[in-house]
Amino acid sequence: MIEEFLVREAEAGRIDASAFTDAPQTILLHGHCHQKALAGPGASASALGIPKNFSVELMDTGCCGMAGSFGYEKEHIELSMQVGELALFPKVRSASEQVLIAAPGTSCRHQILDGTGRKALHPAAILFQALRSV
Repeated sequence: MIEEFLVREAEAGRIDASAFTDAPQTILLHGHCHQKALAGPGASASALGIPKNFSVELMDTGCCGMAGSFGYEKEHIELSMQVGELALFPKVRSASEQVLIAAPGTSCRHQILDGTGRKALHPAAILFQALRSV
């Protein structure tokens, strides 16, 4: 995953906080199930923590309910939304508008938007937006 690459680059000293804004930002991170099964969401959290004033909270939210294309199938939409309501949607809804929602999974980002109206961003997009102007 790109977050694993970014963390390796930071550990090697080729990326550091000086490349990013100093502005404080709180980020809630929802890990993708595929990511959780393979390596865990730790790299996403670490990469998002490279900017020095970024505070990253890994949400304990389980599955978003989308499960790939499952949640897009007509016969599964209701169940998919019910799974999202178990933990993810309430946490996203309770977050202030100033808090960014991060989700590496494409299906997770769609599910968050459909279930809460909040736009979640890929961690790489958040880091890109945080880069200092050259």
